[in-house]
Amino acid sequence: MAEGPTKLAGPDLVQGIALSDLSDGGKLVGHCGGEQVLLVRRGSEVFATGATCTHYGGPLVEGLVVGNTVRCPWHHACFDLRTGEALHAPAFNPLACWSVEQRDDRIFVREKRERRAPEPRRGSSGRIPGKIVIVGGGAAGFAAAETLRRKQYQGSIVMVSDDQELPVDRPNLSKDYLAGKAPEDWVPLRGEKFYSKNGIDLHLNTKADRIDLHSREVVLAGGGRIPYDSLLLATGAEPVRLAIPGAEQSRVHTLRSIADCKAIIERAANARRCVVLGASFIGLEVAAALRSRGIDVHVVAPDKRPMERVLGRQMGDFIRTLHEENGVVFHLQDTAASLDGSKLKLNSGGTLAADFVVAGVGVRPRIGLAEKAGLSVDRGVVVNSFLETSAPGIFAAGDIARWPDPHSGENIRVEHWVVAERQGRTAALNMLGHRERFTAVPFFWSQHYDVPINYVGHAEQWDDIAVDGDIAAKDCLLRFKRGGRTLAVASIFRDIESLEAEVAMERQMAT
Repeated sequence: MAEGPTKLAGPDLVQGIALSDLSDGGKLVGHCGGEQVLLVRRGSEVFATGATCTHYGGPLVEGLVVGNTVRCPWHHACFDLRTGEALHAPAFNPLACWSVEQRDDRIFVREKRERRAPEPRRGSSGRIPGKIVIVGGGAAGFAAAETLRRKQYQGSIVMVSDDQELPVDRPNLSKDYLAGKAPEDWVPLRGEKFYSKNGIDLHLNTKADRIDLHSREVVLAGGGRIPYDSLLLATGAEPVRLAIPGAEQSRVHTLRSIADCKAIIERAANARRCVVLGASFIGLEVAAALRSRGIDVHVVAPDKRPMERVLGRQMGDFIRTLHEENGVVFHLQDTAASLDGSKLKLNSGGTLAADFVVAGVGVRPRIGLAEKAGLSVDRGVVVNSFLETSAPGIFAAGDIARWPDPHSGENIRVEHWVVAERQGRTAALNMLGHRERFTAVPFFWSQHYDVPINYVGHAEQWDDIAVDGDIAAKDCLLRFKRGGRTLAVASIFRDIESLEAEVAMERQMAT
């Protein structure tokens, strides 16, 4: 039996609502022409945009209005209310916008406005590079290429990626796609036509061997050369490989690419038991995804409790309990010693049966190109606040970049997807001469069964964790402090407060 049409929520905005029904700063969802529309009032102005985030469909009415922008409650994307433009990753697609009429103390939504390309912004340096090369096909590289074309850059863009697949939405690989809850067509950040339509020359399965600083060329492993005027290094990170006897077996997997994810899914189809090595975010997201497929999962990790180094003791205990309630068995303060067929021996002397193993024991930044070129490196590629390396005209973004973070006052490197996307955007603008400092507050999210964890800021060390709410009840906000100053905030189902914490950190940096 065919399903009926989806019921639209809220008032019919074509018929109008009373101006008094929408307070200053208020939000309201209604519908116009069969589509859900978000109304936002700022003083005497009223804006009408699409009601859901273009990233994962988060309800913007539950988000935060800041100036003439609205931020998504789920993953902190930000949109311009006037134009609909996506200002902050992880969203790239703009919101639709409608015309609004105010008459007789009522608000009426009229026709959908035609989408216009953003006006090109002229850089302060004046000179626009004719050829831009991006090395890396991950979050930062994609965001840079997308931003360049969105900002009407007319020059040559060449992307070099040693991956076999188009740039993908990597967080999905350890979450919904691995769990079997998302179709494969959700995974690419853009389809193949996007690159050809936008004149982005994408070279897949292609390895950059070195950078010739004198001739300003990227030298490929096969011997080819690609000239550049500006260059972005966005080579990302690679999984740390197991160094134990038996680690070379085909039943041992890491998770970085869509090919890795497909291999795990294929293995899980005929398996009963998996051992996950590592109790990191990736390791435990993999554990949760495999449990949803009915796989028995054991987690082996050297830590006393999961994710304590990032989230502290109380949250670590909660995460362990959450996974145990869903059937995961932990073997903490232990490590793998060897793998013989389907038998994984632990250093404690125990043995676990494993049809396959997923190693989530960390990643290392891929800084070989930068080192070989003589760029400044320090546990990552050192960049200034404009994301430029020690060599003029060469920028770095994403997992490899170590940048001066204005909030913590330290040089930091983080391996967060949203940070990489936002750095790719900033690097693109600066290659066009805009001289825009990278000041975005780091943000990431993690999903464990039905529990999302949002994290804003960056705290490698803290002397106090202030807990507001009840962690066990999945309703909490934790502030990680050092010297009385909040460096980071983690939360569960406190979306508005997470957004407010991000905004507070942004304003603190601006003062």
